[in-house]
Amino acid sequence: MGQLGGLMHVIMQAWDTMVVTLAMLMPATVDAKIFQRCDLAMKLEEVGLNGFKGYTIGGLLCMAHYESGFDTSFVDHNPDGSSAYGIFQLNSTWWCDSGVTPTQNLCHMECHELFNRHILDDIMCAKQIVSSQNSMNTWDSWSQHYSGHDLSEWLKGCHMYAKPYTTEINS
Repeated sequence: MGQLGGLMHVIMQAWDTMVVTLAMLMPATVDAKIFQRCDLAMKLEEVGLNGFKGYTIGGLLCMAHYESGFDTSFVDHNPDGSSAYGIFQLNSTWWCDSGVTPTQNLCHMECHELFNRHILDDIMCAKQIVSSQNSMNTWDSWSQHYSGHDLSEWLKGCHMYAKPYTTEINS
């Protein structure tokens, strides 16, 4: 009975750890949102991002789609130990503080703040990134897949006033 009791104790400890971990993660994802393409386009237009630094909302939509699937709760763990967070996949080495890895925290925010449906802080950080020296090339996927392409398709069917420039600037 001694070994069985010890095994049960280990199982109960593992269960307790799992429950506590899930409980800690719940608040971060309860307010998460997967945006619809046109809803996100309108949100980006509302804050004046169309044409910002020569980029269109179509370009930002394309990048956000391939980076996160428009999911504010998406996290990608990188081989260097950093992680990318939220709808724009902001990296913890440079843009936000994960509390885990060293960071420049250039957007002055905690990474978990990127998980909710209120994306104004995400957008403000993305604007800062687009204004930086590397601009949209900060996102590897941008230079690999989108730069110089016709991204006007991303606005089709979205009833808005954004100018669907036919080709993004080459960064």
